[in-house]
Amino acid sequence: MFRTAAATFSVFVSLAVGAADAANPLVELRTSAGAVVIELYPDQAPLTVENFLKYVNDRHYDGTVFHRVIPGFMIQGGGFGPDFSERPARKPVRNEAANGLKNDTGTIAMARTPDPHSATAQFFINVADNESLNFRFPTQEGYGYCVFGKVVKGMDVVNRIVKVQTGPGPAGHQNVPVKPVIIESARLIAATAKPAAKK
Repeated sequence: MFRTAAATFSVFVSLAVGAADAANPLVELRTSAGAVVIELYPDQAPLTVENFLKYVNDRHYDGTVFHRVIPGFMIQGGGFGPDFSERPARKPVRNEAANGLKNDTGTIAMARTPDPHSATAQFFINVADNESLNFRFPTQEGYGYCVFGKVVKGMDVVNRIVKVQTGPGPAGHQNVPVKPVIIESARLIAATAKPAAKK
C-alpha cells in the first residue's frame, strides 16, 4: 500500500529534522542550466529547513524560475513561473538568521520583505560573501537573512546562471534573465553524514 505524500514527509521530517544525530538532508535543484545540490542544516535552522522541505515535497518549485539575478551578489528564485505568475505560498516562517550561519559564497538563504519574519517560499543563493545580509541585531534593520544550507555540488551552474543577460521584467521587476532560467524540479535525494562533534 502506498503512503500518502503527507505521511511520507512527516516520517522524513521526524528523521531528518527531529533527531540530533540525523544526517543533513540534500536537495537537488535540476535547472535549465544544470543541476545544483544543496545540503541543508536542520540543527541551525530547523523551522526554515522544515518550511523549505515542505515546498520541495509539494513540488512547489517545479517550473519556477530564477527571477532575480545580480552578478557579485546572488540569484533568487522559487516564487514565480516563467510568465511571472506568482505561486501560492503558506504562512511565513520565523526568521532564524541569528543561528551563526553567514551569507557567504555558496550559501542558500530565505528571501523576504522588509518584515524580518515574512519569508515564505522564495530563496536565494549567494555568489559572494554578503556580510551586509548577516544578522546583527533583533530589529527590523538588523535581523538579516536566514542561511539554512549550502551548495555542495553545482556551484559552476550557479556561476553560469549569474552571468546570464538580464533586463527589466513584468510588474516592475528588475535584473530578470532575458532567457528564463527554469527550476525544472527540486527533490530530496539523500542525506549526508554530519561532521563528528569536536571533543
